[in-house]
Amino acid sequence: MNNAVKMTAWAGMAFLGAGLVLTGCKSTPDLSAADAQKMIQAKYDADPAVPVTIHVDDLGMRQGVTAKYWDRSKAYPIKWWADFKLSDAGKKAVKLANGGDTIEWHPDSADDKNYAVEVQSVATSHLKARDVADPQNEGDGTKSVTFNEAASLDELPAPLQDIARDPGNKLATKRTATFVLDNGVWKLQGVS
Repeated sequence: MNNAVKMTAWAGMAFLGAGLVLTGCKSTPDLSAADAQKMIQAKYDADPAVPVTIHVDDLGMRQGVTAKYWDRSKAYPIKWWADFKLSDAGKKAVKLANGGDTIEWHPDSADDKNYAVEVQSVATSHLKARDVADPQNEGDGTKSVTFNEAASLDELPAPLQDIARDPGNKLATKRTATFVLDNGVWKLQGVS
């Protein structure tokens, strides 16, 4: 009889222990790439809109002349040098880094294919999170994902979008987002 009582007691404790384990353990929620992208995009949408920096090379200068964003205002004895004044349409589309209204086009030679100037769009837009990879466990309770932080060209006029898509423009940057579990819910901790 003593063994029967002990066996019943052990069975009861095992049953209670199993119940506690099943009710007390909460599994960590899954974090998918789609969920991560939504959180990153929500952050970008909440951040202030930003202008797009555009690298304007020789092709871009010609496209800007065709779009009537700028026109040559000064020629130099060095035939490949020129100054280009922003038109009214150009002033509505771009800003120059120096705050002026004249692009000083002064390459080293007529064959200088690396010479370019930087302009910023007047229109601003929110960055976009694209190509989000599957989350990776970092071992410290956090997860990270790599993704491309991309400039949005949607607000730019079509000719400026074309210039921005020319070779040499960097419209996306590889970034890493870190997520932390907070009260059973994944939250974006930061982007680096």
